[in-house]
Amino acid sequence: MKKYDNINSKIKERFADKNFTFTNETGDNVIIIPKEDLLDVLLFVKESKLFNFLMNLTAVDYPEREQRFDVLYEFFSSVDYSRTRIKVRLGEKESIDSAVKIWKCANWFEREVYDMFGIEFKGHPNLTRILVHHEFVGYPLRKDYPADLQQHCRTTLPIHFPDDHEYQPDPHKDLVPLNIGPSHPATHGTLRIMAELDGEKVNRANVELGFLHRCFEKMAETHPYNQVIPYTDRLNYCSAPMNNVGYCKAVERLLGVEVPPKAQAMRIILCELSRIIDHIVCIGANAVDLGALTGFFHLFTYREMVYSLFEKLCGARLTVSLTRIGGMAQDAPEGWYDDVLATCRSIRKGVSDIEGLLSGNKIWIQRTEGVGAISAEEAIEWGYTGPLLRACGVSMDLRKAQPYYGYETLDFDIPIGTNGDCYDRYLVRIEEMKQSLKIIEQVAKNIPAGDYTIRDKNIVLPEKKDVYGNIEGLMNHFMLIINGLRPNVGEVYDATEAANGELGFHLVSDGSANPYRLKVRPPCFAIYQSFPEQVTGGLVADVISVLGSMNLIAGELDR
Repeated sequence: MKKYDNINSKIKERFADKNFTFTNETGDNVIIIPKEDLLDVLLFVKESKLFNFLMNLTAVDYPEREQRFDVLYEFFSSVDYSRTRIKVRLGEKESIDSAVKIWKCANWFEREVYDMFGIEFKGHPNLTRILVHHEFVGYPLRKDYPADLQQHCRTTLPIHFPDDHEYQPDPHKDLVPLNIGPSHPATHGTLRIMAELDGEKVNRANVELGFLHRCFEKMAETHPYNQVIPYTDRLNYCSAPMNNVGYCKAVERLLGVEVPPKAQAMRIILCELSRIIDHIVCIGANAVDLGALTGFFHLFTYREMVYSLFEKLCGARLTVSLTRIGGMAQDAPEGWYDDVLATCRSIRKGVSDIEGLLSGNKIWIQRTEGVGAISAEEAIEWGYTGPLLRACGVSMDLRKAQPYYGYETLDFDIPIGTNGDCYDRYLVRIEEMKQSLKIIEQVAKNIPAGDYTIRDKNIVLPEKKDVYGNIEGLMNHFMLIINGLRPNVGEVYDATEAANGELGFHLVSDGSANPYRLKVRPPCFAIYQSFPEQVTGGLVADVISVLGSMNLIAGELDR
């Protein structure tokens, strides 16, 4: 019996008198329900412990339909690793109940759907714009919103909090409102943190994002499938190949194709190298924000070594576009895998050195130990994944839970913490770098023979020698460029274990050459939701510690 058979039978039993539709879309279990039953179903799903993660919440616009919108709830269980999508259909002027009282992490996801589609969520505590600015008119991800219509913001919002949209100081208390960012060095020009201080203590906090929003999902709708790949580079640009791989994997699943073993091996190496340099950025930047400059310079030496490997492979360093739907852009040059192994040896020594600099450092421990601590239950409620979830003691990693590309054949461990604080997050990332080195060495020493891409003329462009050398290659190139890659009509949600956690792509195809809808579920969007709660009651100095430990990359946060 498939995992979702048990799920469906339990829901059918509980809601026997309801008119639910149970379908399977590209291997995904989907349940379509009326909007009136939404909260009852969500409550049952949670209380019966069918799922413990609301992993994603999004919408799709079908303007030609009477019920114009699909609102989608993507659930995941860290117990049996099953997934299910609950779908609700709405008319243009219909609203839907907010799920925030049942699932905390629904807060920002619902705000995003409201922001992008104009769908009202009844009972939401703070249903305001989140990614576009407060002067924006219209809803960008509706199909009737022009992709090239830009709107500029000319004013800034004053300091505000969810429970106090027009900030008024308490006359009976000596409280100080403070903007931390976006000009603060630790916020990198893209995060605004608003705090109300009682001396050194944070009395209230709020965040404003969207400073780097470029509507990646709208751009994906206006470009052919392969031309979306360079846009994925700019999501988490600190580990760009992981975004390439996650997107291509979702498209390949919709196409029903599997990339060759050599391409799988190359993708694993690139992903694990990317995981290492992403953790390097996180630890190095967090350390320098707290005053430890030496560690920053030391770690970035090894980041540059990895970029040199990327450069040898494709000519680019930061945003690489290394993958293609069906495999890789090209094979590795001679001696590249030997360079990978040599770099791994250097990085292993570098990780050991940084442990010596930080792990026992009294100042580092004082600034991180016990700071930002969160329980496993709270982390799951907020939708944490990746190193931050594992720092809470939850051993959940998609490379083990839902292995892909042969991860199940590799020998590596999943490090976990106990306290869920900034120090445990640091320790987990240190150990993950060691495990990634272990993975890379196993794969690089045993690269499979064969091609680096599939040779399907409807999916992959022919090599240049064939385009210029024979009429068949020229015609295949011409037809694929003109007609584009065209998956069958359908939808899929596919996820990989990126450096910050679950990177998911919800992809809808209408059979045309462009994605009809591409929703990215970035790991740090769910994580950042908890930030105001984590820093409230703590010291203002701890705000920077917590911020750095979350490893917020605005490219994927804002998209």
